[in-house]
Amino acid sequence: MNSALYLLVIWVAYFALLLLIGHFTSRKSSDNNTFFLAGKSAPWWLVSIGMIGTSISGVTFISVPGMPLSIDMTYMQTALGFFVGYIVIAKVLLPLYYRLELTSIYTYLERRFGIASYKTGAIFFFISKMVGAAARLYLVVFILQRVVLGAWHIPFGLLAGGVVLFIWLYSRRGGIRTIVRTDALQTLFMIGAMALILVQLMSQLHLHVGGVVDTVRQSGMERIFVFSDWHTKQNFFKQFFSGIFITIVMSGLDQDVMQKNLSIRTLPEAQKSMYIYGSAFIPVNLLFLVLGILLFTWVGQERIPLPEKPDELLPLMATSYLGVGTLILFSIGIVAAAFSSADSALTSLTTSFCVDLLRVDRRPSAEAVRLRKGAHVVISLLFFLVMCLIDRINDTSIIDTIYTLAGYTYGPLLGLFAYGLFRKGSPRDRYIPYLAFLSPVVCYLLQRWLSTAYGYALGYELLMLNGLITFVGLSLLAIGRPAFAGKGRL
Repeated sequence: MNSALYLLVIWVAYFALLLLIGHFTSRKSSDNNTFFLAGKSAPWWLVSIGMIGTSISGVTFISVPGMPLSIDMTYMQTALGFFVGYIVIAKVLLPLYYRLELTSIYTYLERRFGIASYKTGAIFFFISKMVGAAARLYLVVFILQRVVLGAWHIPFGLLAGGVVLFIWLYSRRGGIRTIVRTDALQTLFMIGAMALILVQLMSQLHLHVGGVVDTVRQSGMERIFVFSDWHTKQNFFKQFFSGIFITIVMSGLDQDVMQKNLSIRTLPEAQKSMYIYGSAFIPVNLLFLVLGILLFTWVGQERIPLPEKPDELLPLMATSYLGVGTLILFSIGIVAAAFSSADSALTSLTTSFCVDLLRVDRRPSAEAVRLRKGAHVVISLLFFLVMCLIDRINDTSIIDTIYTLAGYTYGPLLGLFAYGLFRKGSPRDRYIPYLAFLSPVVCYLLQRWLSTAYGYALGYELLMLNGLITFVGLSLLAIGRPAFAGKGRL
């Protein structure tokens, strides 16, 4: 049996397992309460495990091992910031969401500012999540089509459509109740695949754990911290504080991540879940970077030409040089990572669209369920179309692009929530949408000016600048207005 047939058999079995989980988790109920929040009964430890896979995604699985070639191990500075960001979410945002008993976290903006702000926040999330999640899934489908299944000559559109269809099939009834369980399983598959690939590579290099440490130290790519150069994007303070704010906005202000945490029965359990999976990012990302350094070391020993793009390093080695076993592990790993990120994205997009834009909570139960089912189909189709558009653009180096996009689209959300939580003013609600759309434009112009005039390259701190502009704008809109004393503040 050749490698392609091995993969086909394994994937069919894997997909059948996910469908089985979807069937059993939706047998008792498939109403909107189950789909949106799992009936507030999700086990906290399952959510914690699943969130690791959801937040890491296929982009991390593919891109992070290639990073040491260009930026050494400095990505760990951002990972350290991620951990601090999760602590802030657990201490500040989760108590607010649980106290207000939210289904969509953007309902907070309506209670704090008004309907215009509420719709603006929901639209910014919808655009950000749709493009970001589609880009992550695109990269995985691209690798599967061009590298893993290249001999089969499957058109990208057919493969992408099949992947989206399958995710819709197993999530369409159970929603979050299904996703919590499938994501936990897929996280275990992803981490297990990465660990086994690392073990296989250690065997190829005849290394034990101590030898791995020595190899990293002698690689010339072991640098983690950069304190001296303020012009580089890899400066510690830029990376660390950007990591904090990236986590706050892409997790704490993101319906996708928060929806799973809000499906847990109590606030203390949800906080415990967040502490555990937040701390897991440090060792997991470290292992991915170590895997990359070992790959570069092995490539050097075997005199194998390096790929043109760092993103292609692990896929190329797994499919062409490290044997069928590694190919199977790699394929399982990226499929698990991609599905655990994409399925929850589709569910959260459906939830936000139904609750925030269609307001199904104000409709009769039967009509609300019918609207939710239709919205899930439409959003799945839109997800597929965005992936096809990205394929036309044809750019696979997208992890930086995703974070840059987050800086523009999540920045206004950061400013809105920060102002709502820490200021008492009541900005004019009808002007807030204009401010939210103007802020990224001003941020972009500032970025160009700083680069041209001073040679200063804005990195992930673009997010903080964008949020600050929105915050200042809200303060100006609140001048002369009475202080807000509503229930949407801490």
